This record gives sequence, structure tokens and C-alpha cells, in this order.
Amino acid sequence: MSGVTNFASLGLSAPLLQACAEAGYATPTAIQVEVIPLLLRGQDLLALAPTGSGKTAAFALPLLQRFIDRRPHAFRRVRALVLVPTRELAAQVGETFRRLGASCPRALKVAVLHGGVSVNPQMMALRGGADVVVATPGRLLDLLEKNAVRLDTVEALVLDEADRLLDLGFSAERERVLAALPPHRQNLLFSATFPPEVQALADGLLRDPARVDATTEPRLEPAIVHRVITVDAPRRTELLRHLVEQEGWRRVLVFVATRYATEHVARKLEGRGLRAAPLHGDMSQSRRTEVLAQFKDSRLDVLVTTDLAARGIDIPGLQVVVNYDLPRSADDYVHRIGRTGRAGAGGLAVSFTSAGTQAHFRLIEKRTKLVLPREQLAGFEPADVAPTTPEAIPGSGGIKGKRPSKKDKLRAAAAAAGQRGAKGS
Repeated sequence: MSGVTNFASLGLSAPLLQACAEAGYATPTAIQVEVIPLLLRGQDLLALAPTGSGKTAAFALPLLQRFIDRRPHAFRRVRALVLVPTRELAAQVGETFRRLGASCPRALKVAVLHGGVSVNPQMMALRGGADVVVATPGRLLDLLEKNAVRLDTVEALVLDEADRLLDLGFSAERERVLAALPPHRQNLLFSATFPPEVQALADGLLRDPARVDATTEPRLEPAIVHRVITVDAPRRTELLRHLVEQEGWRRVLVFVATRYATEHVARKLEGRGLRAAPLHGDMSQSRRTEVLAQFKDSRLDVLVTTDLAARGIDIPGLQVVVNYDLPRSADDYVHRIGRTGRAGAGGLAVSFTSAGTQAHFRLIEKRTKLVLPREQLAGFEPADVAPTTPEAIPGSGGIKGKRPSKKDKLRAAAAAAGQRGAKGS
């Protein structure tokens, strides 16, 4: 459907067109143009969608259209179930449904279920039923066991960020959730990457699906400027503070490798006068929500996080992303920097490399088809020399096979350098 320039051409009703306008959706994104007509026809779907592509609205709008077109039940029954991997993504997807559903003729009830908070308020919220349930698998199973929710009337199942769900050991929980669903339903699977595990999941779940591929390679927004700065690992925190102050960065999202490093780096920055805070999975949900709100409202200069925030988190107007520790893969690099440069806006992605991580970053460049110049800043020139032979690279990897591959060794070297740098900074 190339050439589509407005939502009216996609078959949406007047209330949803009004909702799109009020939400600031001027024209549909590429994936929305492809997906919305397919879902309105009731097809199963396998969609490969990069971060920031507009996929949440791509499945929310046609599901809401179903609620408008069909006669409501006498009592609210769960008609759409969206499974997501993280608490933050659950809250964000739930908010999208509420915002787009506000113009529906019948008030829409959305229940957002996730861990990290007391289960009792969520049980209370489910009294009287819900039209849409957005949930992380573990908390959904808890509420199923308590008979707080029923899924036998679900008409559409959405697996959002399916590759992440599998990464988090979702397989066993998935089977328990599927057992509670009716056999006849529409199944939608959205994934940013397409490893064999996702194909196996799609083969077992989807019936004669349409397939939409919004990306065949890791996609890099052209509006993002990439900088690679070479610096000795122990001096990264000092360099980060220097850049924030000298270049006037106001909101900076910094990715590190470990939960310990989030606390350590944020504490160091705070001690040097910056408004900084950590964000990681060991924090309580209330604290995570509070920190994200502070960052979005510009009450924080720097948010130091793990890959918890690499996908699905929308931070409007974010201008700078820093890879303090390099990501494990090219896909993770794309997801991280995709937090900036969204919706055509400009953005800056800065990566710190050191002697021990240069080879790993070259692998990222190769996969993303980038060739980036290395910078050295005055006063932060590196003293370390990169290893020149495989034997000089520390670490044993061992991620994919019985014997570590070259990529495994390079990843291990990057992680080891990151750990040394966090402790020494």
C-alpha cells in the first residue's frame, strides 16, 4: 500500500481517526500501512519491526476497531491479551491503548499487569472484567492462579518483543498462558530480530500468517550522528562528565553492562555535580517509575541503565545516547541508539572504545555497515594499546558452542574491560 499518506485510507473509523489526530499521529508509519489492513481482515501476523517503528499503534488501532464494530458483552470479558517482556513496556503499551481508546463510543477498560508492585491493586482493577489486558507473563500467571482473571474469551493474542520474551525464559510460561486461551483466536507476533527460536514459536502459534518485514538488516536512523571516542576504560566516567558539561547535553541516556555499574557510575557522576540516577532490574517498580518520570521531565541530566531501557521505552525528545560499555551485538547497538533520533528528529549516539574493545566494535560496524572515525579528545588520549593477536584477548566466552568462537572471545574482552573500567572510574 505504498503511497498511503493518511489513516483514513487504512479503513479506520471516525473515532479512531480522531484519536490518531489527538495523539499527534500525522501520517501512518511504514509498518502501520502494512499491518493495519491485514489485522482488520482478521489475519494472523508475523511482523519484524525495529524499535521506534510505530508497531504498538499498528496493532492497537485495529484491535480497538474490533471493539467498536462488534456488539459489547453484557459483562466485560478480556478480548485482547498483549504479552510483553518488561514492566516499563507493559505500562507504555497500556497507555497507548488508553489514549487511542479514549474516543471510542464505549469506554474502554485496560488492565496493566506486571510484577514489582503489590498484586492486590491489580486484582481490584480486574473486578468487573477488562477489555484489554497488557501483562508480563509471570504476573499474569499469578493472577490466573488466583482466579482474578479469565482468558477463555480472548479473541486476539499479541506477543510484543517476542525475541525478548524468549530471552527471558518465556517458553515454559508461554505454554501455561496458551493453555488458558481459547483455541480459535487471532495471533500476532512482533519481534525486532528473527533468531531460529522466534521462527519455531511462529510455526507453532500462527495459522497461515501474513508476514511483514520492516527490516532485513539492523536499521540505523539517518538522523542519528554517530561518534566513537577512544579512551582508556578507567577514564570513561571523567570523560562522560566532561562531555555533558562542555557540550551542554541536557538529557543523556547512558548504557552500561551490569546493574552494579549503573549504581557505581551514577554515584560518581552525582558526586561530581551532575543530576544522575541508575535504572536497573533490581530496583522496586515504584522507584523505576519515579526515575523514568524524573528523566522524562528533565529533572535528571543523566540516566545510567542496563539494556533494560534498550527497547520499547519511549523518551520523547531524547537527544543523546552513550554506550559507556559496548553492547553485545549489532542488534543491541541499533536498539540502544534507537532511543534517540525518533520520528525523524535528530539524535547523537556516542560510543566509548578502549584498547580491549576496538575489535568488538569493528564487528558491530561490519554488521551495521558503518565505518566510523575514531576520536581522541585532548586530555583524554588513551595510553593502552589494543591487543594484536587472539591470544592477547582475555576471556573465554562460550556463549553459543562448546568452544568459544572469535566473537565470543571479543565479547568477553569487551565485558572484562567494562568491569575493570567501572571499578576503576
